[in-house]
Amino acid sequence: MKRDQIKRRPLADTVLAKLEPEAREYRENYGVDRLYFVVTPFGRKRWELRYKKPHTGKWAWMGLGGYPDTSAKQARGKAKQITELLADGIDPIEHKSGAHEHPFREVAETWYRDKLDRGRAEKTLKGMRYWLDNDALPAFGDKAIQRVTRRDCAKVQEAIETRGAFNTAEKSRTWLNQIFGRAIAQGHTENNPASNLADIAAQPPKEERYPHLLEPELPEFLQALRASPSKTIVRTAAWMVVRTASRPGMVRWAEWSELDGKVWRVPAEKMKMRRDHVVPLTRQVLELLEKLRPFTGRSRYLFPGEGEKSPVISDMAINTCFSRLGYKGRMTGHGSRHTAKTLLAEHGWPADWTEAMLAHTKKGLEGIYNQAEYLRYRKRMMQWYCDYLDALEAGMTDQDRERFRRRVESEKS
Repeated sequence: MKRDQIKRRPLADTVLAKLEPEAREYRENYGVDRLYFVVTPFGRKRWELRYKKPHTGKWAWMGLGGYPDTSAKQARGKAKQITELLADGIDPIEHKSGAHEHPFREVAETWYRDKLDRGRAEKTLKGMRYWLDNDALPAFGDKAIQRVTRRDCAKVQEAIETRGAFNTAEKSRTWLNQIFGRAIAQGHTENNPASNLADIAAQPPKEERYPHLLEPELPEFLQALRASPSKTIVRTAAWMVVRTASRPGMVRWAEWSELDGKVWRVPAEKMKMRRDHVVPLTRQVLELLEKLRPFTGRSRYLFPGEGEKSPVISDMAINTCFSRLGYKGRMTGHGSRHTAKTLLAEHGWPADWTEAMLAHTKKGLEGIYNQAEYLRYRKRMMQWYCDYLDALEAGMTDQDRERFRRRVESEKS
């Protein structure tokens, strides 16, 4: 039977069986769901489906089996299944190869477990987990990794930016790139739809410095802190932040076992730069700790929390202490680091020493060398700093200022 003799569609079984070959292979529209019947010059026959690829919108062909092994009924059933896959955005070729067995959630959880095994900081892991559970997984966690689109990733970024979490949006770009990079290496996908997200990222508002005080404002603040109505544990933590210029988080999580004579040895896993840090303890800080010991000396932590919510005081405790003194928006725990850095720089202390005090270490062996080399100098500098704060609180005289100036010149040498 010649194909120009076809009277109706869908093609009847008798037509399929009798269609004759021609000099060239040809396709005849079966009449249902873009299903085609193909006849080769050698008389072989097969089924093919024409479909549009969901990711690119390009037309493609997919074989459904030879005829008569695959009947018209079976071919229609396969075509229906593929149409349903396409409606869900699934490429039938990728589905057939088994790529659908790797949803984004699976690869993302593997990535997260790897971060756990590598011992990332608790705060970092908490941020990753929150981002997965509240941003990435709800958006496309159950979607096959190779079907996640650039628009999907852009929507997640936009949602994070909309709530003003620009730091999280930046981390989201990094984490998505890591997850898709891992998927590519494992053969689960060929593309990284998270690349170039920075090109469409919203401009974050200008970052404001942590509120902090300059030297002329310190006498009144120190006097107010001395008379603080806050509880002993919180008040002592506030003083320790001020006198050591340490990050509030370091102070909150400080442990009695980390105190070694006149130094406080903070392990790398607690540090932002992932390196051990040594804090010299001045006479004033040691006195604070001796007064604190009867209250918390039997606890693991210097500043334990109340109840079961957290083993240590909350991350707002120190700032709340300052706020109760009337310094809300003017001074924060982290701002005390800016205060110390500024005051020490203005009085001529070397930048390398103050940077080491703030744990802003240099990379590589130089950072390790500097950390060890500057400790004895930082002991002198921080004792000077605590003595200077005491003098400011008591009422600095011109004679005091000259004495402290000469002391800087003497102890820098």
